[in-house]
Amino acid sequence: MRISGCLASLAILVAVPLTPSAAVPAVVPTVDRAGPTVRVDDDALIGREVIGYSVRGRPIVAWHLGRPGKPTALLVSTMHGNERDTRLIMYALKQGPPIHELDLWIIPNYNPDGYAAGTRRNAHGVDLNRNFPYRWVDLDGSYESGPAPASEPETKAVMAFLDRIRPRRIVSFHQPLYGVDRNPKRPGFSSKLSRYLRLPLKDFVCSGVCHGTMTGWFNHRYAGTAVTVEYDENPSHHRMTEAAPWQIIRALDGWRG
Repeated sequence: MRISGCLASLAILVAVPLTPSAAVPAVVPTVDRAGPTVRVDDDALIGREVIGYSVRGRPIVAWHLGRPGKPTALLVSTMHGNERDTRLIMYALKQGPPIHELDLWIIPNYNPDGYAAGTRRNAHGVDLNRNFPYRWVDLDGSYESGPAPASEPETKAVMAFLDRIRPRRIVSFHQPLYGVDRNPKRPGFSSKLSRYLRLPLKDFVCSGVCHGTMTGWFNHRYAGTAVTVEYDENPSHHRMTEAAPWQIIRALDGWRG
């Protein structure tokens, strides 16, 4: 009986975890409906905010990186749902080392309905980059500008967000025109982006249909500067995930590590 009692006590001891760490659950990723898996160990990420919803109720997410109190900048991708590659820059920035000397916000998927459908326009068939209330005109076809300025929920959400954070610099990423818009408001910033991103300076006149754009509205309304950057139709994976993230941080006078 004494031996049996000892064996029973040993069995109880073996069944109990030997260290507190054994009882700690594994880290489980959370899923962001606007894109790939969001990992809780993303080093650069300091905040995440849903700034609004698309026509079909998909969240428009903004990530906060960098250091609050430093100069504020915003990067925007996938305003047109079929221009998908520059989102890779955004995810590489979020998943890399911390960012310094820059208060950086990122909207990785401005047009989640268009992205889901693989189309340029949103679920109402509106080109979101023709829907802003500055020099808006009634356009049809691929550049359908909507029934009125700022008619779309995506536009309203981004306008309110910009009014709140008041970025000093905005870079709006697109495809496939391959270049940096020669912005007359701050030509030096356009030249700097061209140099760091290794893209030519161009004048994006859009054949006369550049009305109601986000950059035009922001440049007219605020003291900061917004510039359009266009990559080609099929940029390499290395360029999007390795080169461009480092280049854009340097162009915005930040560093990471």
